[in-house]
Amino acid sequence: MNKQTAIEKIKLPGVKNIIVVASGKGGVGKSTVAANLAVALASEGYKTALFDADLYGPSSPILFDVQDEKPQVFKYPEGEKYFPVEKYGVKLMSVGFFVAKKKSLIWRGPAASGVLTQLLSSTEWGETDYLIIDFPPGTGDIQLTTIQKLALTGALIVTTPQQLALADAEKAADMFENEHLHVPLLGVVENMAYFTPAQHPDERYFVFGSGGGQQLANQLNVPLLAQLPLICENDVSSPETFKISTNPILAEKFRGLADSIQKSVSDKAWGFRYVKQN
Repeated sequence: MNKQTAIEKIKLPGVKNIIVVASGKGGVGKSTVAANLAVALASEGYKTALFDADLYGPSSPILFDVQDEKPQVFKYPEGEKYFPVEKYGVKLMSVGFFVAKKKSLIWRGPAASGVLTQLLSSTEWGETDYLIIDFPPGTGDIQLTTIQKLALTGALIVTTPQQLALADAEKAADMFENEHLHVPLLGVVENMAYFTPAQHPDERYFVFGSGGGQQLANQLNVPLLAQLPLICENDVSSPETFKISTNPILAEKFRGLADSIQKSVSDKAWGFRYVKQN
């Protein structure tokens, strides 16, 4: 058997915890969860950063409404350094800051992995308690490069209640428990768990089914950390579920998720509790 070739880790001085937010398929609100989790952590006084690793569909500049801003770039003898855009107390870095809004990125895997590595290693993160990484959906080159090159604290799996989303989310989770990767799972977030009208916050309509998030959490033997509702204001084309939320119900849900993440990270025993049930 050939020995695994050691891969040199990217050193991020000052970054204490790195948490990836992943999903098996697109459209489940993974980027919104990552963005709102970062904002919730920052609101609790933690130094927080968000890295948008979805190179082909970067969304954090849109979510934070900073599409027209650019990171500062300084040239030093050892190379360029990028200084993140900041909003809501969160340091932001995304390839979306460097390309035109309507321009597609047509890169093969090695090129995309190279850009990912450059952005991560050349960004001046400073003192950071939590670096949240928004993965693209699936289990491709970008995910593998990130897992191999960073010392990750853990991963969060985002799904919606439908069986198709659950099946793909389980595949994403399986990537982290691969015998050569070993990234502990912090838990599951069920997004769009039910619909709640903004004017009637006590009402719940399970339009996509119910129990899916708990089902996945049970299969993975990890906690269901949050069930996030789909909330629409008067403008139904702009649901609170797909932006930095100001709705008090969702804001409270994300604060609870942030508290659960903090507890998982501070509890040194959690990494040994992850044993998938056959």
